[in-house]
Amino acid sequence: MNELLLIGSIFIIFGAELLFFKLFAKSGLYVFTAIATIAANIEVLIFIKAFGVDMTLGNVLFAATFLCTDIISEVYGKREARKAVTIGIITNITFVVFAQWWLLYTATNPETMTAMHAVFDQVPRVMIASLVVYIVVQYMDVFLYHKWWTLTDKKFGDHKKYLWFRNNASTLVSQFLNTVLFNVFAFYGTVGKKELLSFIFVGYIIFVATSFADTPFVYLARKISEKGKFVMVSDVNAKN
Repeated sequence: MNELLLIGSIFIIFGAELLFFKLFAKSGLYVFTAIATIAANIEVLIFIKAFGVDMTLGNVLFAATFLCTDIISEVYGKREARKAVTIGIITNITFVVFAQWWLLYTATNPETMTAMHAVFDQVPRVMIASLVVYIVVQYMDVFLYHKWWTLTDKKFGDHKKYLWFRNNASTLVSQFLNTVLFNVFAFYGTVGKKELLSFIFVGYIIFVATSFADTPFVYLARKISEKGKFVMVSDVNAKN
């Protein structure tokens, strides 16, 4: 069941992201970035066994934030992609503050507060780790996306080709750094070394799979933008 849910989550989450884009254009992706960053940092507290190995959840949702920045980079340019990263950072900080504020109350429903503490007492360490890593790897992803784009554009003289290359080459590099840094910062000392290495290995394998899986969604997003006459990156390059 866990395996089927993981595979299904790729299509559901990426599909939902594409729907947000189709309905609300760039604003939809900014909203989805905020949703995914909050949900991923709660979901990562759930440990499961799937495909015969131990892993944490949250990988697919976090991968969705990379899909957001890649679509925005492709359609709107580097400046707007960096804005999406900034929104993710502010969302993380705001959520940490809110979650810790809730725990200060003396509640009349102690069962609920016990459950809240069980979840959100762990949030600061996970969210701080996530925030630091998010800042580093997301800005790196945007930088690499446009660096690969510049190189292929100069070499082949076609601005629209090789989307698959810039999408995967940027994400696979940044996601490797993300997987190692986040798991070490968030879980070192709270789980065994063997389990930690399993989280890193399995997490990166999932990110490799999601990176290849999200490529068709970037192509679909570009097609949606062309049909919907959104502002394309070729129209804003001079501004970036």
